[in-house]
Amino acid sequence: MTRGMLLFAHGARDPRWAGPFEDVARRVREREPALAVQLAFLEFMAPSLREAGEMLVGAGCTRVDVIPLFLGAGGHVRKDLPELLAELSAAHPHIRWQLQRAIGEVDSVIEAMARAAVAGLNETLP
Repeated sequence: MTRGMLLFAHGARDPRWAGPFEDVARRVREREPALAVQLAFLEFMAPSLREAGEMLVGAGCTRVDVIPLFLGAGGHVRKDLPELLAELSAAHPHIRWQLQRAIGEVDSVIEAMARAAVAGLNETLP
């Protein structure tokens, strides 16, 4: 089985918004060089979930873990994402598309945000 990871973010009109998400993808690739990793966006930015999924299929992945880079599982994660994954699954039934929980619901991420919030108490914005 060849595994892939599809990091899924919302997207924005301002291209600078994607920077932190691109950093996440880069860091995952550095930590797991054998893992095929693609970043996808719901709207405004490319690639779309379908396009990124197609890239992972083209890379030979037979299992793709889909990680929503959202702080919580709102409508996009609970409704839109499963519908988009159903389309990918119908187009590629031989691929196992495994939806994971929203990254912001992972305890280590919550802890990191709390530490960063406390650390920021002594910082001032420029």
